[in-house]
Amino acid sequence: MSPAQVVLPVSAQTQKAAASEEANRRSAGYHPSFWGEFFLTHSSEYAKSDATVQRKHEELQQQVRRMILDAAADTSKKLELIDATLRLGVGYRFEAEIESELEKIHSQGAPDCDLYTACIWFRVLRGQGFAVSADVFTKLKNKNGGFDANDARTLLCLYETTHLRIRGEQVLEEALDFSTKQLEALLPAVSSPLAQYVKNSLELPCHKGMQRLEARQYIPIYEADSTKNDTLLHFAKLDFNLLQALHQSEIREITRWWKDLDFKTRLSYARDRLVECYFWILGVQYGPQYSMSRVFLTKVITLASVFDDTYDIYGTFDELKLLTAAVDRWEPEATESLPRYMQILYGALLEVFEEYKDKLINAEGRDYCLYYGKEAMKGLVRSYHTEAVSFHTGYVQNFEEYLDNSAVSSGYPMLTVEALIGMGAPYATKEALDWALKVPRIIKASSDICRLVDDLRTYKVEEERGDAPSGVHCYMRDYNVSEEEACEKIKEMIDLAWKSINEEIQKPNHLPLPVLLPALNFARMMEVLYQNIDGYTNSGGRTKERITSLLVDHVTI
Repeated sequence: MSPAQVVLPVSAQTQKAAASEEANRRSAGYHPSFWGEFFLTHSSEYAKSDATVQRKHEELQQQVRRMILDAAADTSKKLELIDATLRLGVGYRFEAEIESELEKIHSQGAPDCDLYTACIWFRVLRGQGFAVSADVFTKLKNKNGGFDANDARTLLCLYETTHLRIRGEQVLEEALDFSTKQLEALLPAVSSPLAQYVKNSLELPCHKGMQRLEARQYIPIYEADSTKNDTLLHFAKLDFNLLQALHQSEIREITRWWKDLDFKTRLSYARDRLVECYFWILGVQYGPQYSMSRVFLTKVITLASVFDDTYDIYGTFDELKLLTAAVDRWEPEATESLPRYMQILYGALLEVFEEYKDKLINAEGRDYCLYYGKEAMKGLVRSYHTEAVSFHTGYVQNFEEYLDNSAVSSGYPMLTVEALIGMGAPYATKEALDWALKVPRIIKASSDICRLVDDLRTYKVEEERGDAPSGVHCYMRDYNVSEEEACEKIKEMIDLAWKSINEEIQKPNHLPLPVLLPALNFARMMEVLYQNIDGYTNSGGRTKERITSLLVDHVTI
């Protein structure tokens, strides 16, 4: 009998097949975590703040509250104060007061004022969900069709305002073009720290930025402003440091959980990005009232990232079928059908949801929330499986098919549902969760931004790695256009998605603004983390610097 005719025992055949599968598994060569166990020991001096610090914080908060509610203040000064309060990241402390004052200002109609005040009026009101018309800017155009603005302060305010535009607002399209060109020309003559802020804004405008990070960057700008409110500035600095101490305690808890799982050893093929995941979630919900939600969401997004790498890189097609079926069953017994490494991942998923149910949902009598959380996660895994089918069978989706599935596989529909659950009463109602689970327009727009921004930053790397065709490649093939043309078209689609989000947050709306904000904030975080490069996968450089500024370095008072 020739060697080719030798029949191996079944066990030997199985071992040989397993060895072949191991040899054929792909690897992306992700870099290890930059943070490791750093946050297990790091904490700021504000972690154990005494009663004096807490009392000072409360006194300052009450002073700022009185200023916001001051009936004697004129509208322009009131708007400037509210704008500064929001930009310094402490608006969450005065939500009811700000809402009340803006209702009064909105009821007065468009002001007869200069360009700078009009920009603040429009940006603050629309940013807080009030329906306002861009006609106020048409009236402020000069005889040449431009705007009378030549100082950096006014130009920057106009530029920032244009990013809240919706479809059909041509005057804001013109204002964007005008202010961008003027700021770029003026930038060399602008002094610090405003110069750096203008540069940052031209790269990523405030409306599309991470609000906690924007606040951190705005503090020195506001401090250098001769018209600053010292009480508000002091409060913003102290509040930042006290809230940072809470965030540090949360990431410490999550780091212990991650260390115990030991995925970096047991599932070493996956990205180890725990701290980056926390940073991602911090951009969605940063207030103290969402502490437990942040811990849960960080665990969920971290596990989702490992699932993503399992489907994209490591798992065999047969294994992925088993994992998809197990998640769909969602019961401990399903573990038995999985290979060992998938058992580890699947078990961690079930434990996280069970822990969250015990800690929050049952305690608040919201057991119905668990159904929505599980269904959202199942939907994500099914979308991963759809992508795996395309990759392993060689089926190439058309662009519409790609975008429909990738909106779900972006993870944003699932994460938005989980974020709403974490918000608790009065927002996590059955009505709101039913709405979110159906991926309505604002969540679809946020998800499209996630997928399309990702595609623009990663399609070349994924092509070199042999991944399934990206949205760029699908668009090129479907419409017979060049790579450059496809990328430009996708940028236009991202711009339209932002306009959809801006439209959706405007009143009247059948859901309160806080229910809509997670979708907006998730879109913002995609722009932040994937600004110029995939700053999640390659999380050194700018991503590491930003994390350091929010979670390591405190603000000097």
